[in-house]
Amino acid sequence: MSTSTTGMTAGGTGIAWAVQDSWTMTRRELAHWGRQPVQVIVGLVFPVMMLLMFGFLVGGGRGIDGDYVEFLVPGMLALTMAFGLEATMTAVTQDLNKGVIDRFRSMPMSSSAVLVGRSAADMIQSALGLAVLAGVGMLLGWRWHGSFAAALTAFGLLLLFRFAMLWIGIWLGMLAGRPELVQAVQILVWPVGFLSNAFATPASMPGWLGPVVEWNPMSATATAVRDLFGNPAAGSASWASEHAALMAVLWPVLLLAVFFPLAVGRFRGLSR
Repeated sequence: MSTSTTGMTAGGTGIAWAVQDSWTMTRRELAHWGRQPVQVIVGLVFPVMMLLMFGFLVGGGRGIDGDYVEFLVPGMLALTMAFGLEATMTAVTQDLNKGVIDRFRSMPMSSSAVLVGRSAADMIQSALGLAVLAGVGMLLGWRWHGSFAAALTAFGLLLLFRFAMLWIGIWLGMLAGRPELVQAVQILVWPVGFLSNAFATPASMPGWLGPVVEWNPMSATATAVRDLFGNPAAGSASWASEHAALMAVLWPVLLLAVFFPLAVGRFRGLSR
């Protein structure tokens, strides 16, 4: 066998091993669902409870022309993707404290498999959460009025936003190192999540607050998916609102460009 053929075979085998190791780590994360079903159920039910609460108890629909539920559901879908950061961070800090990550790093396996497995499992759970929340929204009267392709694009933008938030969570989890510090992150995540157009239009807010809300990455995703679903818009004529689809792609890409290398670098430096 020639040298070039040998190199290609070894390279192909290395890639195959990396994929197999990543799938093994993904299955390991998914196996936790069976051992901790309550945690999974709570993660799926909590967004539903928030949807019901804001839709029927405290939601006012300020500045909304049309059905408030149709405005609220896309905002809640985006908000759920942002709040997923906390679950990722908690899982990473738990693995760090139990020494699980150190044990995996000492094993003859692909070094990327741990992070790939974590991210793949989180994305599967996020897709399941989107399906559950969208299903409940439809029971409450929410519908998309565009094409099926537009709806798929909207869900794709939501998952892209979740993917970016996921890597922020991985980095923060390794940076914090302890599950107790997740509470400190929650103090920051919740205001950022609510400082968006998920529940009300920027036009209905104080003049100084509206622009801040419009440039929130979550607002860009919420506005873009509302447009794609054909649901009531936030009613703003700002540049950020008019180019929401572009911003819904640029914001996650920018966040990934910053936090993906930070997370990978932090992971590689854990044993130093």
